[in-house]
Amino acid sequence: MRPGSRRELVAGLAGRIECAVDAPQGEPRGVALVAHPHPLYGGTLDNKVVQTLARALLELGYESWRPNFRGVGESAGAYDEGRGEVEDLATVLAHAQARAGSAPPVLAGFSFGAAMQARLASRIKAARLVLVGIAVNHFEVPAVPPGSLVIHGEKDDTVPLAEVLAWAEPQELPVVVLPGADHFFHRRLHLLRAIVRHHLR
Repeated sequence: MRPGSRRELVAGLAGRIECAVDAPQGEPRGVALVAHPHPLYGGTLDNKVVQTLARALLELGYESWRPNFRGVGESAGAYDEGRGEVEDLATVLAHAQARAGSAPPVLAGFSFGAAMQARLASRIKAARLVLVGIAVNHFEVPAVPPGSLVIHGEKDDTVPLAEVLAWAEPQELPVVVLPGADHFFHRRLHLLRAIVRHHLR
């Protein structure tokens, strides 16, 4: 967990949901909810891409919430193939907005987490979506609102760039491609942070 983050346990449908929360100094601009990669393949709220997204959104003035999905860390329950995970994101968002204001949130996610945020965005009004390495080849991912920020690595061999472009094309949705970047954005995290800050400032 990042220095300065506080931990909160939120009551969810399957039991407690462990969250790391980063709050800005002063009144927050709103809530940013950041979702981690696949819980069965090592995804946690401490993932470096997830931490980078949370840090960028904190710097933009948002109160950033990073929940652990079911069965990860201190979160109760077990992996639910994307169904319960979306419900838990909605639960954490409602809890966070009750404290930090009900303005439309920023929904951000990496890989599996990005796919879950796209599903949540079909149910609620979000200010922006930030979708990094979105797992369109592993999950059914709905169309997302215009203006969503989609970022992908040129050399991603977990979610090939061509599959993301094929998903984005019918939506006329631009995709920001980081040359040379793999799925985990090794040695490119500073660029990822700069892109998010630029697009959401």
